[in-house]
Amino acid sequence: MFLNLISNGFYAVTKRKLENGGAEFEPLLSAVTRNLGDSVEIRIRDNGTASRPGSGTKIFNPFFTTKPPVKAPDSAFHEPRHHREQHGGSIGVQTEPGQFTEFTIVLRGPAI
Repeated sequence: MFLNLISNGFYAVTKRKLENGGAEFEPLLSAVTRNLGDSVEIRIRDNGTASRPGSGTKIFNPFFTTKPPVKAPDSAFHEPRHHREQHGGSIGVQTEPGQFTEFTIVLRGPAI
């Protein structure tokens, strides 16, 4: 799941750099964790192209991807939802097209 999110972040920042970033654009991808006591929060954020306008919650549907079909034979976002359901956590996304995408994943478990 995390590999898919990070891979998509790398794709988005590379795409933005090639399309219109110019010399002043600095690609950024970050992963931050926070101990919430009985769960852990992981935030993965990039400053790439972000989701297409109107994607909304569709990005969690099976087979939806932000990559062209040649680059994305599988759904990169459906898998995190599957893992979330298995582990009793949550996943959300905040995005501003052309600015950033940030996924927030909360995984529940024993006290950390």
